[in-house]
Amino acid sequence: MNLFIKSLAVLSAVLLLAACETAPTSTSGKGGTGGNATGAPVAKGSQEDLTQNVGDRVFFDYNSSELSSDAQQTLERQSAWLKLYPSVNITVEGHCDERGTREYNLALGERRASTTKKYLVGLGIASSRISTISYGKERPAVIGSDESAWSQNRRAVSVITNQ
Repeated sequence: MNLFIKSLAVLSAVLLLAACETAPTSTSGKGGTGGNATGAPVAKGSQEDLTQNVGDRVFFDYNSSELSSDAQQTLERQSAWLKLYPSVNITVEGHCDERGTREYNLALGERRASTTKKYLVGLGIASSRISTISYGKERPAVIGSDESAWSQNRRAVSVITNQ
């Protein structure tokens, strides 16, 4: 009988945990469920909405400011999102990995931000809604001195400036 009670207790605990499971939310920046980490709805037209449901960043190859097909797809989603929210303005931040001189990376970051802006303008977003800035290697997203860190730091990030 004691074994039966223990088995029943374990089964009850498993069922209780299974009942508490919630659906995961996306944090990939490529689409999501419309909720944030706390489960609260994301405000439409907000930075969090852009980040979670559209994607706020594009990535670049080493020493390049050319947009990959993945980057172009992200920018096409950003363009559609910006058309939904015509009062939103953004700054495109250009970033680099830690390799290279400060001056070189500032110039490369500016090229990345400018390329990103030009693509969005080409998709119909008014140039006056987009500003650019380069941070070069000064604001890494990931700390590290290997390709996995570097690849995440070679980026352009769209940041809403008028919220």
